[in-house]
Amino acid sequence: MKKILHIISSPKGGQSFSIQLGNAIVEKVKAAYPGSVVKIKNLTESPYPHLEEATLAAFYTPAENQTPEDKAALSHSDQAIAEIAEADVIVIGAPLWNFGIPSVLKAWIDHIARAGVTFKYSEAGIEGLIKDKVVYVAMASGGIYSSGPMQPLDFVSTYLKGLLGFLGMTDFTVFRVEGSAYPGQAEAALQKGIASIVL
Repeated sequence: MKKILHIISSPKGGQSFSIQLGNAIVEKVKAAYPGSVVKIKNLTESPYPHLEEATLAAFYTPAENQTPEDKAALSHSDQAIAEIAEADVIVIGAPLWNFGIPSVLKAWIDHIARAGVTFKYSEAGIEGLIKDKVVYVAMASGGIYSSGPMQPLDFVSTYLKGLLGFLGMTDFTVFRVEGSAYPGQAEAALQKGIASIVL
């Protein structure tokens, strides 16, 4: 049994390839670990606010010195980090928009990347503190970015791997639905992406 956190960042609902691929990954995990439970976090329905001065100030205020206002400013970050801490498997739906991730996903990341909580600086260097997690990214793109001339413009898989690895989540795999924007290729691209899921 696993606790699965499914992060959705596309507003396209059932038409979204990242959501369909993410759902397929979730089903594979559930099949491998009967009794697994899934928590869905749809960032397009409940978006995290962009970081403001009060939140950033609270990030760097020691817990013993935090005011009620600081604690209120940290509530979104605390919630997001608690959901990650509870999960064994994290599935992140990540459509490639303008070569990067949707802003709702970036806002969520800004709330989970917190010095002293999810990573720390020490004499030995920087250490990620979110460990023992399995991360699967369901990436969708109209073009082909896994190889070929567009590969250098894939700032989705490279960014997520780097950022989440920095936080300690190094067990990281990307599955892709790509090339769906080419005429007549959408369904084949989706099926190829689903068929590629091997846990």
